[in-house]
Amino acid sequence: MSIVLAKALSAGLMSYGVYAALDDKLQLSQDLDFILKALPLASRQKLVKNMTPVDIFLDTVKKFPNHPGLVSADNGHVVTYSEIDQLSNQIANWGLTTMNFKRGDTVALFMSNRIEFIVTWLGLAKIGIVSAWINFNIKSKGLLHCIKISGATTLIYGTELIDSIHLISEQLASSGIIQISMGNITGPHDLPIGTADESLAHASSSAPNLKHRANLSMATPLCYIYTSGTTGLPKAVIIPFRKYSNVTMIASLYMKPGIDRNYCVLPLFHSAGGMIGGAAFLTGVTMIIKSKFSARTFFQDCHKYNATVTQYIGELCRYLVASPKSKYDTLHTVRLAVGNGLRPDVWDEFQDRFQISKVLEFYGATEGTGSLMNLCEKKEDRGAVGRAGWFLRRASGYKIVKFNIQTEEPIRDSLTGFCIECEAGESGELLTPITDKTPFDGYKNPAATKKKIAVNVLIPNDRYFRTGDLLSCDEQGRYYFIDRIGDTFRWKGENCSTTEVSECVSTFPGVSECNAYGVLIPENMDGRAPMCAITPINGDLSKLNLQGLAKHVKKELPGYAVPMFLRILPQIEQTATFKHQKVTLRTDGIDLSKVNDPIYWMNPKTGTYEPFGSPELHSVVTKQARL
Repeated sequence: MSIVLAKALSAGLMSYGVYAALDDKLQLSQDLDFILKALPLASRQKLVKNMTPVDIFLDTVKKFPNHPGLVSADNGHVVTYSEIDQLSNQIANWGLTTMNFKRGDTVALFMSNRIEFIVTWLGLAKIGIVSAWINFNIKSKGLLHCIKISGATTLIYGTELIDSIHLISEQLASSGIIQISMGNITGPHDLPIGTADESLAHASSSAPNLKHRANLSMATPLCYIYTSGTTGLPKAVIIPFRKYSNVTMIASLYMKPGIDRNYCVLPLFHSAGGMIGGAAFLTGVTMIIKSKFSARTFFQDCHKYNATVTQYIGELCRYLVASPKSKYDTLHTVRLAVGNGLRPDVWDEFQDRFQISKVLEFYGATEGTGSLMNLCEKKEDRGAVGRAGWFLRRASGYKIVKFNIQTEEPIRDSLTGFCIECEAGESGELLTPITDKTPFDGYKNPAATKKKIAVNVLIPNDRYFRTGDLLSCDEQGRYYFIDRIGDTFRWKGENCSTTEVSECVSTFPGVSECNAYGVLIPENMDGRAPMCAITPINGDLSKLNLQGLAKHVKKELPGYAVPMFLRILPQIEQTATFKHQKVTLRTDGIDLSKVNDPIYWMNPKTGTYEPFGSPELHSVVTKQARL
């Protein structure tokens, strides 16, 4: 080897070494990879900027008219894009002629996971109607609240949910809200016939006049999606055309229209199933809908329906890895799993056991102004909710700031008054910028909207969206979820509002005061279980009918929010501003070495509250008791 060649090789190796060291610190290659993937979408992004979700769908119908658009994994029924177009036209024309809907009206949708849910909101959107997507798990007061705050004049509900409607039907009628039931309109009639079905069947399948949605702004609401907050009952988040259309970019980045098939068991009324899965469907990714999650049949369904993509929440993955091994664990064709909340302790087994080559973990709030994504293909990236190199971190403008757990507010510098950014690896509240390009559309309630905005964060008059979550970011740009701020906690994949639980329990005879909170259960990873500290009237527990209380909470609350444990207290501690103290109660949990007060639990075998002692704690910790 010549001296000149040796010197050139040495210089090249040094340059590569410098680049590798720099890249390891700044993760520039990761940013470059993302940018290269996104570049071909630049022209489409300009197009989508002025396209409503209806426009995107109609463009897909032209491309893939005979391609399966929606598939029911419950009965195998398949509906093509052309058929969906015609069915949604029938919904639109029925709304105009039979129901006399007017552009700008709001219609509430209360329906389980089935094809009709998507067909209905799509048909309503074709005539400029806003739909409110109601959680089909909620009951009584919560259900009535969600329908009323949407401003809906009509409720369309699935016949399968008639029992929940019966509980509030009179109150809805007295408020002037029209109630219309709907059975199966797209296929086999395995549900009772609804009051809308016959007139829908005779409605025209021709496209409605374009005047009904002409000149609509991209800021016009498409729908309302509800989210639990620390203020109590669910809040209606405004989802404008712009936001829903932008989500279709995820499908264009990571899914293949006309090729990919997405198996979805997540609820269609929320952002994961309804927005991410729904947006992918709009672009030409077949959506396979299952009404209920089953760990036993999950990958069997994926195999049966040739799914190449699936969606998850963390708890779903936990149930899957806990299920008995099956030939379908690897017999399926799923190449990509998309979701959020996949915890580090199950990530390895989930991705390795089921041989899923790519996991797209994302983080974001339905109403938020930003999101994080981690397309995980390497083991070192597992556990992170997002990844971004030096360039993308600065381009996004996301900030993690020091946070006071006690006051639940960002810590501000005593001299400047500005928030203090966290160091690498330090946890704090994630804030995302509010700008003209990333507006915060907020909630129907202006007061709730104001609470989510932080001002004068790092410079005068800047504005950020408060995520309400604690995250950290390491030196390689990996973001990790730490905990949820405030009273809301997660249990079995659902957000539980402590205020809603407290109000329900407090209304029961014999209860003087109630403080609801979530507690960690040893060896249980489903989140924090609902627990209530209760003060009986006059401290007299004998006057509190625990069997009646169990029936009351099961009737009024969704199953995931029913208190699993009760702690009987002579008095509930309050702060100086009369807020309930929760920190100590959360810390004590169901630890009998710390709690001297009587504890009761909802015995899963009897369905009522019974004394909770060492034998019961043992059955919970060893998972003999299925909570």
